[in-house]
Amino acid sequence: MPSSSTVAEARRALGQRLREIRKDSGLTARALAALAGWHESKCSRIEHGRTPPSDADIRAWTLHCGAQDQTTDLIATARAVKGMYIEWRRMERAGLKRVQESVAPLFERTRRFRVYQSWVIPGLLQTSAYTGAVLGTVAALRDVPDDIEGAVSVRMERQRVLHSGDHRFAMLIEEWVLRTVIGDREIMAGQLGHLIAVASLPSVSLGIIPMGVPRGAGWPVESFTMYDDDQVNVELVSAHLTVTQPREVKEYVRAFTKLSAKAVYGTAARSLITAAIDSLG
Repeated sequence: MPSSSTVAEARRALGQRLREIRKDSGLTARALAALAGWHESKCSRIEHGRTPPSDADIRAWTLHCGAQDQTTDLIATARAVKGMYIEWRRMERAGLKRVQESVAPLFERTRRFRVYQSWVIPGLLQTSAYTGAVLGTVAALRDVPDDIEGAVSVRMERQRVLHSGDHRFAMLIEEWVLRTVIGDREIMAGQLGHLIAVASLPSVSLGIIPMGVPRGAGWPVESFTMYDDDQVNVELVSAHLTVTQPREVKEYVRAFTKLSAKAVYGTAARSLITAAIDSLG
């Protein structure tokens, strides 16, 4: 699954549907563009998923193709696709603390968490110092309000779900995440030591995918978190992607299963963490 594949696939699927409507009407792309008053390349861009259609675009499309009975459904589909992709800057405009607070209800209602991290230690397993270093980098790169202390506090409070209720957590981490120094060596050593401790919790299953293992179907992908079987949040460089379509959620279930098969657990996982600590010198 390449980054943002779900959004791209959804846009292409909508474009294909519009293309079929146009072809059924007997219109060429050029003819439809002329009727709608568009540049002749616009139909092609929409049909190939490169340009998301507006509500007005869809109304014009169905009007000229004689498919106005499909207008409402197509507009709803287009809006759903647009809603899947939320820019990080939009989310973070009110500050990092607000972002952390916004997910609290989701964490409270979820019973089974499945987390794959190819970038950093999962948030629920982070120390406050490590979290501060991560969010400090986020704030600097994205020029968001500097409320890191409050954001760290909220994230630390969220970790109480590890110790309460009937929540269960399956965590997968690529070994190179253990070797990536976030903050400084002291912060990283503290984080890795904490990782060993938290992995012993009854609610937590921690798997480490070793470097050098043949990957096969367990290919490294973007970091993601699954909340029960209802929702997947995907971390991209420029955006936060929310996946709720059952068919697409199943793709992440399959990916997680394949990745889990590549991981080591228990003593073998602790050995990899200990080796990462030793490498810090």
